[in-house]
Amino acid sequence: MMDIMQLSEDTYRIDDDRVRFFVLEGTDKAIMIDSSMNNPNAIEGARKVTDKPLEIVNTHADRDHIAGNGAFEKMYMSPAEQPVYRENGGKGIIIPVKEGDIIDLGNRPLEVIDIPGHTPGSIALLDINNRVLYSGDTVQSGIIFMFGKHRNMDTFIESLKKLEKMSDRFDLIYPSHDRCPVKPDIIPKLIEGAEQVRAGKTEGREMDLFGNKVVMYRFEYAGFFCEP
Repeated sequence: MMDIMQLSEDTYRIDDDRVRFFVLEGTDKAIMIDSSMNNPNAIEGARKVTDKPLEIVNTHADRDHIAGNGAFEKMYMSPAEQPVYRENGGKGIIIPVKEGDIIDLGNRPLEVIDIPGHTPGSIALLDINNRVLYSGDTVQSGIIFMFGKHRNMDTFIESLKKLEKMSDRFDLIYPSHDRCPVKPDIIPKLIEGAEQVRAGKTEGREMDLFGNKVVMYRFEYAGFFCEP
């Protein structure tokens, strides 16, 4: 069941089965940021809050972010994410976006920021005028999936460092999982934790996750699921 929450006059958060997506309105059109975990009818949630022409952008193509993409003929996405999207059954035409591109909803520009690592084509979207960063899975207070063939911890850390350098441009971060919002001060904490994991300076706990053997590293502020 979709739980809709209005965050501002023209911004909505829709929580659906452990993941959330967002609907943003401009003067000309609206956009969905991702499209749910299991709900092919996620667009119906968006239609409850906007009657403007509706588009979609994906922060990345893990299965829990693309379930409702089938309602759209086209979607904005990093071209580096296309292999992940197709492997996960994604259909439709990808409109490629890259670092610095602007998706303008009408007096509401969203700037694309490339943040690979969690997946090869992960992006964040900066709502420039409202000083909000939509971070997908890369910045969050939950446990970030960093196991499997598409993950790269070194690249992930570099992407976090990139976001840290531009954190004077946003006041809040809206992640796809766990607490929402979070503050920019979580970014250096994530960097520190990820670097400790990479350097083998922290202990994790081996466990089974959806049939995968992983190691969970848990910190006070967030955590990581990594390869054993």
